[in-house]
Amino acid sequence: MVLQLFYRYRLFSFGVAMISMSAFEVLGPIMVGPSSSHTAGALRIALVARSLAPKQLERVEFWLYNSFSHTHLGHGTDYALIAGILGLAPDDTRVREALMLAEEAHLNYSVIEKGDDETLHPNTVEIHLYGADNVHVSVMGESVGGGRIRISGVNGVRIRMSGDMPTIFVSHRDKPGVLAALTTILATQNINVATMRTFRSERGGFAHTVFEIDEPIEQKVLDLFQLAPHVSYAAQVSIPGAAPQVTNDVLSGAFDNGADLLARCSKTGASIGQIMRQREKDLRPDADVDAEMAHVLEIMRNEVHDTIKTPRQSIGGLLNGQAKTVAQTPAAISSALMGTTQTRAVAYAMAVLERSATMGVIVAAPTAGASGVVPGSLISVAEEIGATDEQVISALWNASAIGAILTTNASVSGAEGGCQAEVGSAAAMSASALTELLGGTPQQCLDAASIAISNLLGLVCDPVRGLVEYPCQDRNAIGVAAAVSSSQLALAGVGNPIPFDEVAHAMAEVGAALPVSLRETAKGGLAATPSAPTACASCTGCAPLDQALIDAERMLSSNTRDVPCA
Repeated sequence: MVLQLFYRYRLFSFGVAMISMSAFEVLGPIMVGPSSSHTAGALRIALVARSLAPKQLERVEFWLYNSFSHTHLGHGTDYALIAGILGLAPDDTRVREALMLAEEAHLNYSVIEKGDDETLHPNTVEIHLYGADNVHVSVMGESVGGGRIRISGVNGVRIRMSGDMPTIFVSHRDKPGVLAALTTILATQNINVATMRTFRSERGGFAHTVFEIDEPIEQKVLDLFQLAPHVSYAAQVSIPGAAPQVTNDVLSGAFDNGADLLARCSKTGASIGQIMRQREKDLRPDADVDAEMAHVLEIMRNEVHDTIKTPRQSIGGLLNGQAKTVAQTPAAISSALMGTTQTRAVAYAMAVLERSATMGVIVAAPTAGASGVVPGSLISVAEEIGATDEQVISALWNASAIGAILTTNASVSGAEGGCQAEVGSAAAMSASALTELLGGTPQQCLDAASIAISNLLGLVCDPVRGLVEYPCQDRNAIGVAAAVSSSQLALAGVGNPIPFDEVAHAMAEVGAALPVSLRETAKGGLAATPSAPTACASCTGCAPLDQALIDAERMLSSNTRDVPCA
């Protein structure tokens, strides 16, 4: 019931705040696999927790709830949380070595499965950090999909920090005059406050105040806060991947939904990709956004080719060269079934999932679990038609616009909306991007995105053994097929009778209606079949799982994992 209310809040708050998330949080983050929410998002929560923790850290406890609790080992969540505490970035390949690095740093930690709690977001972790002299700080965070996070609790007090604006966090006692002292400090330093929220455990008890301000502050302001009466701690908090709040007059390409985007294209004569590129330049005027998108394309090209050339067994043992097998499909078969372009696109998509499942570096697009669809379809078609980098990059801008709308107005998280939210969103992004690449109009792009979602509506998220491997890899292949077919229909003039925004709304409604067992908990669907616990990839002989996973389970539970097949 709580999750459904959460969804309905999102559904009926369309357009309240302009979409301001960066394109590189849709086609991104660039990260170590296998999961954007359970790996990159978890790491980011730990980074924030560390910034609020005692400087001399002695021990950490990670309390995992809901989907995190059920699938953390298969999703690399343990590695990610520890990596965040150690200060590693989501794309740092040392994330794979986080447990060893923690041992070298003499960091004591424990991972505790707390099970299900319907009052919490599906991807919730509460991090307890202990310093010298029994100093204790707890930080609760939520990974909301695609690597994006928010902080929902500190020291047992429920708060809300999204990081959309520069944020100051102050821990203090609930005493008269404290807030007046804090606001006076800000006023004397000529700092304008956008919002101020105070959360307290009880009258006269512990309290936390969160200030959102117009500009970042200097350390001297925090020092003044620390000297204020009844204040125990003050920090400036940065939420990785947060979307900055901006006004319509700042963004020349502002839009809240598909209808807004289409109207802007019609008014300016620009493509969706051009609108999104200009919007990103307005959003981040000091950034070289063209170079950043070129880097995204470079990573995507690496991820679609690398694993086909050099297959590697995944950490869970379910993936082991399937992409190369598809890529080597005899011409007689591929031409009869899908043609060489789509065969290559499917192989590319599967290759990305294989790379992700070995904790390789990928682009979440919009998530790691669906990261193969956009690069697989787009790069394959681009190769077929001889598209220039400029044309492919424009198509990527298009994909990021569609993804931004779906992320904001629906969901791209499997734990929130099932696989339809992940692969369905990726297929919509790809269908629209392909349509623009092949000369389609903005209306045809939105039609293609709508068709893709409508044909994957209701797809559940049921990862076998809690791994981002099977059926995830196969569903990326199906996502490619949906994207290509949807683009073909739209370009042929087959429109969609339901507008894109209504299709997105329907996807969110369906996601809210799915039972928890079918939303990335590995408790239903294929994950609950009799063969699921012992499922493995076909191989020529028995081999142990990736050594990193064995080491992880040994350190976490004193048990080694069984080999993938017997």
